Amino acid sequence: GYPNAEAGERPWNRSSAFNHHSRNKRAMTVDLSRPDGQEVFDRLVEVSDGLIENNLPQNLERLDINWERVSAINPRFILLRMPGYGLEGPYRSLRSMGMHMEAFSGHPAIRSYPGLSLEYIPLGVPSDAAGGAGAAFSFTMGLRYRDRTGRGLFIEQATTENFVPLIGEFVLDYSMNGRIWEQMGNNDVWMAPHNAYRCQGLDRWVTIAVRSEEEWRRLCEVMRREDLAGDPRFADMASRLANRAELDAIVTEWTSTRDRHWIAHRLQRVGVPAAPVLTEGDIYEDPHHQARDFFVEIPHPETDTYRHVGRSWRGSAMPEFAPRHAPLLGQDNEYVYKELLGFSDADYRRFEDLGHIGDTYDPSVP
Repeated sequence: GYPNAEAGERPWNRSSAFNHHSRNKRAMTVDLSRPDGQEVFDRLVEVSDGLIENNLPQNLERLDINWERVSAINPRFILLRMPGYGLEGPYRSLRSMGMHMEAFSGHPAIRSYPGLSLEYIPLGVPSDAAGGAGAAFSFTMGLRYRDRTGRGLFIEQATTENFVPLIGEFVLDYSMNGRIWEQMGNNDVWMAPHNAYRCQGLDRWVTIAVRSEEEWRRLCEVMRREDLAGDPRFADMASRLANRAELDAIVTEWTSTRDRHWIAHRLQRVGVPAAPVLTEGDIYEDPHHQARDFFVEIPHPETDTYRHVGRSWRGSAMPEFAPRHAPLLGQDNEYVYKELLGFSDADYRRFEDLGHIGDTYDPSVP
């Protein structure tokens, strides 16, 4: 989306997705389809630690970008290629977005909801985030290899294959037992109760998970339904799992007349995992996030100032720094071309005249 749902004259600088994911990065422009653009690429390879790319294999092949070329230019270079389905195999040419990686891995069949078709699978695609985390780890290991050996490294990481290990227990269960898990929704393979339960108010929910018989007894006490602890339908975890539809209905009867925050705090007080389901607006106002200064305000020259999520980790010896907004298209051209790559002012003007350097898209681009 865009601020106030307005794309503006330069929408490429206003996209919420780009502005979230591209903070603290630099942006330069170059046309790699032309020989002078290839010259710029070679100079980038000379001065860089490596390249991470996520394209169809044939797209880079058309540009003659490969391991043999970059390693000849810079023997200490790390090249990480992460196409959706790998560099070889019958699917190498297939285009892929996050939902396709999810489908190919079998994840939607597992996490869809009972009684609903697969068109109602949740929109979130953790495979995208997993691809980024996996790439960061792989590239870091490449740098470690370089530091130990003095040599660069070529790494292939198919983003679909990167995600499958995250659901490895289901894959192994099929391998060992021939069992296929389908339409689990919020259910767990063992825990019950384990679900999101409707609460007081419009579309308000709380999540509850019971891991042991002691937690089940405590939940019954908080609900003032001690009789359930002795009910043969719910006598142990296996019984509760087998009768989870009836159990969820009973828990919902209790939660539906109570505030989600009250339920979560009351259960946490007795050691039962529970949390309110928050909206994006709730998260911004959540006192815990505020106490930890999790959100940071970042001004942007074309979108105004907004609160962004902060770092997901903190280091004891890591100095704080002022985050930089996502770059505007071509914002760092002068720095990259002149300071980093050593092109002269005359060279820079030539690249401008040739159309490599700019801050807007050609009108023909939709």
